[in-house]
Amino acid sequence: MRLILASASPRRAELLRMAGIQFDVMVADADETPEPGEQPEDYVCRVARKKVAAVAVQIPRQPVLGADTVVMVDGKVFGKPVDEEDARRMLGVLSGRTHTVITGVCLADPGAQDGAFRTALARTDVEFAQLSRADIAWYVATGEPADKAGAYAIQGLASRFVTRIDGSYSNVVGLPVALVYGLCRNTGLLVS
Repeated sequence: MRLILASASPRRAELLRMAGIQFDVMVADADETPEPGEQPEDYVCRVARKKVAAVAVQIPRQPVLGADTVVMVDGKVFGKPVDEEDARRMLGVLSGRTHTVITGVCLADPGAQDGAFRTALARTDVEFAQLSRADIAWYVATGEPADKAGAYAIQGLASRFVTRIDGSYSNVVGLPVALVYGLCRNTGLLVS
């Protein structure tokens, strides 16, 4: 059985490929609207489960992997920016501070008698240098922040702003690969 990645994210696909994990892609259609008062950890796990469920119902008895990532600072959650002004605002808040990247991962375990979904959570702290208005304007103008949680890509041009990380680097990119591998291994799924 091949792993099915329930995501359109090219970053998640590239991380799996780089780790030698074999998979196919089937894009999930899931509502990602936060529920009132929902904690970030609960939110990312719920959305990851919804993505998996949306795909698993179409291909039962297949291992399906889903994930969702957010950036959190001062108890506020930053998803993808809605426009350039939103990206500038997010980067201004992240400037000179430490924030947390949280990813919920879910794996549909076809080998389990209950057809269970296995869920796990990764947290990584990321410290940003102090950004000038010119830094932020330049970075937003590159277009890179447009579809990234927290309005930045650690693996891209924003790498120049990151002064320290504590935790999984791949989690900040969008998928904690070691956590995914552990989930697969614990369910008996051979992925490489």
